[in-house]
Amino acid sequence: MVTPSRWNRLAAAVLVAVLAFIAAWLAMMPGVAYWDTAELQAVAPLMGTAHPTGFPTYVLLGWLASVLLQPFGEPAFRMNLFSAICLAVAAAVTVDLVRMLTGWLALGIAAGIAMALTPIAWAIGTHAEAHSLHLALVAILLWLLVAWDARARAASAEAPDGGGAGQAPDDGAAGQTPATAGPASGRGDRYLVAAAFVFALAVGNHSLTLLLAIPVGLYVLAVDPGIWRRGRLVLSCVGVLALTLVLVYLELPLRAGPFRAALVYGTPDTWDGFRYIVLAEQFQGSLNDPFGELPRKFGELVGRTSGQFGILALLVPVAFVVTAIRRPRYALLTGSAAAITCFFAASYDNADIGRYYLGPALMAWTWLAILAAAVIDVLMPAGGRSTDATEADATDARSADALPSDRASARAPAAGMVAVLLGFMLVTPTLAVLPERYATVDESHQTDAARWVDHALRVMEPDSVIVSWWSYSTPLWYEQRVEGRRPDIEIVDDRTRLDEKLGSIEDVIDANLGKRPVYVIRLDPGEVAALALRYDLEYVDGYDATGLTRVIGPRTAAG
Repeated sequence: MVTPSRWNRLAAAVLVAVLAFIAAWLAMMPGVAYWDTAELQAVAPLMGTAHPTGFPTYVLLGWLASVLLQPFGEPAFRMNLFSAICLAVAAAVTVDLVRMLTGWLALGIAAGIAMALTPIAWAIGTHAEAHSLHLALVAILLWLLVAWDARARAASAEAPDGGGAGQAPDDGAAGQTPATAGPASGRGDRYLVAAAFVFALAVGNHSLTLLLAIPVGLYVLAVDPGIWRRGRLVLSCVGVLALTLVLVYLELPLRAGPFRAALVYGTPDTWDGFRYIVLAEQFQGSLNDPFGELPRKFGELVGRTSGQFGILALLVPVAFVVTAIRRPRYALLTGSAAAITCFFAASYDNADIGRYYLGPALMAWTWLAILAAAVIDVLMPAGGRSTDATEADATDARSADALPSDRASARAPAAGMVAVLLGFMLVTPTLAVLPERYATVDESHQTDAARWVDHALRVMEPDSVIVSWWSYSTPLWYEQRVEGRRPDIEIVDDRTRLDEKLGSIEDVIDANLGKRPVYVIRLDPGEVAALALRYDLEYVDGYDATGLTRVIGPRTAAG
């Protein structure tokens, strides 16, 4: 039976999830977009395959979301809605993660709201985006690892050699002996196995998760140094991890091969093609000089932190130090994860690299909440508890329903008021700039892609071929493959030319001229100039081939 305290925690998490969802809904893109967003809006409803690394977890869950959310609008909007749901899940999980880490539900509510309204998090919740699912999965992963740690400590406190109830240790308690092999330690093992499952899902969603492998490994060893002697648990985790990865990544060859989808990137049904997609060989070389220009990169990191946290950015380093003192194992996990991720992102070339800092932003909010909990302990000596602190710890540790950090029920009302006040102070800087922040992330009026693709499909003649590039190819694919519009048009993207060995842009144009109408739309200035020199062109949009352009024929001598 669910206890009232669990109902309170559930109600708080749901409340924050609803607030996060509403925030994303208000700023949500109403339909199809350009670039990778349009690709995901098309690939997921079709259960196709996306560009490297394939994002099979996103595709599978996105397909399910597209089916379940059919009453809410067209497929593109459903995928935008899926991102808002992911943001809401991340916010809700953050509430309980912080509660476990601090013992204060009020701080969890504040951290969950502030995290959801952080610019990078709020922005990814407004349109189809694999990073929104990444944020949700990272939050769940952290929750599972902390829950496993808490139950391992409870089991250690219960064990005959664990010191008994009088020594139910805090995460930062001096001389703490982590749980080791034994019957009592098995209580929380299912959380570690679940963490392995979520980690595998996260890897299948975005390879950025691989940067968490070393931090998670260090954390597991810090919690249970003797885990290597627990063969059954280790094999269970490895088996779940491997099986989940296999099942998730099977989506690529199956949907590119025997059960071919309507939209497939590359040739993942071949071994070389599968490796090319999964290992993102297309983007090799994007990591540039990771150890160079460190002062500049550090300065950019400081600027990003300030942009996301405002005045609270000054407290983030202090909060981490306090976390290292009070929660050393959690600091090891999140500190190393944030450092590795930031180091990688600082040297990785990406058009929207800010998304790569979502995990560190989430972790920083938990550090700030732990700092607030430390302030409560300073302001309210002995934690402000109405019962003996050691006795309350032991009671929590022995409870099958409560975690060792659930001490808020034992604290005096005055301490609770301080927690509410500090929680309000955590979220106040965000609320103070909410209108400006909303204006920055608002995509509710972004209909450029929808209007362009409607126009392009309307003006192109029957049985046309268009030699396009990625940003325009993806909304065209969406309208044609998902919405079923203009199946007579052949969309030749650079990827298509490569996979189908069609040759150069000029080869495609020359092969179709005189047989069917040919259109081009290109980005590269060199390609635009070359087309103008080689062909007579009719500029349907604009004044050069960067807009929709009809190829009339080879350039005449008089031209």
